[in-house]
Amino acid sequence: MKNSIHPGYRPVVFRDRGAGFAFLTRSTVVSDQKVEWEDGNSYPVVDVDVSSASHPFYTGKSRVMDSTGAVEKFNRRYAQRRSG
Repeated sequence: MKNSIHPGYRPVVFRDRGAGFAFLTRSTVVSDQKVEWEDGNSYPVVDVDVSSASHPFYTGKSRVMDSTGAVEKFNRRYAQRRSG
């Protein structure tokens, strides 16, 4: 393996602000922001939109994805073709 061609692999905090959830792991991602973690050390922090704490699949909370009525419109339009 060649030296100095791989990105740095270090501890990073990923934070889901919407769910109030954060976890410390190792990553190559770069961030200018830092946060003090539970162990008293300061780590780079990356804010994410969705994590296991806020994703509907993991939380079991469903969301309404069809707010425009596209499914009902499709069913009305093609209902005649299916029945006959």
